[in-house]
Amino acid sequence: MTSTPRKRLSPTESREAAVEAARALLVESGPRAVTLKAVAGRIGRTHANLLHHFGSAEALHTALITRMAADIVGTIGAAVLRVRAGELDPREVVEMTFDAFGKGGAGALASWMILSGNTDALDPIMAAIHDLVDELAGGELPGTRPIQEQTLTLVLMALGDALMGAPMARALGLPVGKARELALDALLASKDAGAPTPC
Repeated sequence: MTSTPRKRLSPTESREAAVEAARALLVESGPRAVTLKAVAGRIGRTHANLLHHFGSAEALHTALITRMAADIVGTIGAAVLRVRAGELDPREVVEMTFDAFGKGGAGALASWMILSGNTDALDPIMAAIHDLVDELAGGELPGTRPIQEQTLTLVLMALGDALMGAPMARALGLPVGKARELALDALLASKDAGAPTPC
């Protein structure tokens, strides 16, 4: 039996393939599954090869969270601009944010990295959110509160929901998706509060 030779990848291609494999493992099996060995097996490389490219599992996790942060804020930023243009319901911004931290695994990965002692784990997410808010600061979401406050509320609610939203809602006898409704209410609350409009 002959084995098929592995395709030779550039260092950049190897890193990209590893980050994509790490993301798939995160979504499928959670943060603990994102090891150098598991990622190497997923892309047909050796543990030593990934160690050469990343230096450590923590560096791989940081590369993953950096990529996820860029993807999250890119998607949400585009959605906010569409809401402002009247092309998209604000609910979609809430859904995208909650999905990114929940189904997308960003909330679980960030929390696991912090609990594992990687205290800088949130730096890529914080930098990406900061850049997004700076970019969008020329206008607001549907409410009248500053976009910084709206972003803080939405991200903290999405992160909390990703970590314990469903069990908490069940314990309180509420529907599992209640936190998303509350986030949308918070996003729109100041608009409905009767803030004075300029003459």
